[in-house]
Amino acid sequence: MSDIAKYIRTIPHYPKEGIMFRDITTLLKDPVGFKLAIDLLVAKYKDAPIDYVAGIEARGFILGSPLAFALGIGFIPVRKKGKLPSKTISQSYDLEYGSDTIEIHADALPVGANVLLIDDLIATGGTALGAITLIEKVGAKIFETAFLVDLPELGGTQKIQKAGHKVFSLCSFEGH
Repeated sequence: MSDIAKYIRTIPHYPKEGIMFRDITTLLKDPVGFKLAIDLLVAKYKDAPIDYVAGIEARGFILGSPLAFALGIGFIPVRKKGKLPSKTISQSYDLEYGSDTIEIHADALPVGANVLLIDDLIATGGTALGAITLIEKVGAKIFETAFLVDLPELGGTQKIQKAGHKVFSLCSFEGH
């Protein structure tokens, strides 16, 4: 699975000095890399008891939609506040430099549904934990969380695991 890492570009000192930004756009534009990532996720979850894939805006949409399609299940967008047209429920969460709010439609998930939550990267875990809380608010269950990239030094994986949820990543990078 570490083959995925070779498709991901590292941009030093972005968005600020000392940060090593892991840019997945190089993976997404590469037909071999993108297909490999989706194929690995499909292989991991093809027999899992999941009813929906929920993707966090925006890169979680890019990964979650083809994954849900390949698995033959529905896709649930987890959007930034104010982007969904029908009745929503929201969850605020802390970021490294502030806070934000995400939403899903109030009727997006049936009670008891098993959900795979996906995003491109797990860093501090704030966004993922917010999405987990939001999905659980409607009575659905998190089967697992999945990411292309884990940045273990930032502690997000440990936070999610401490909250009682499983975490899967296709690759990891040391440092920020």
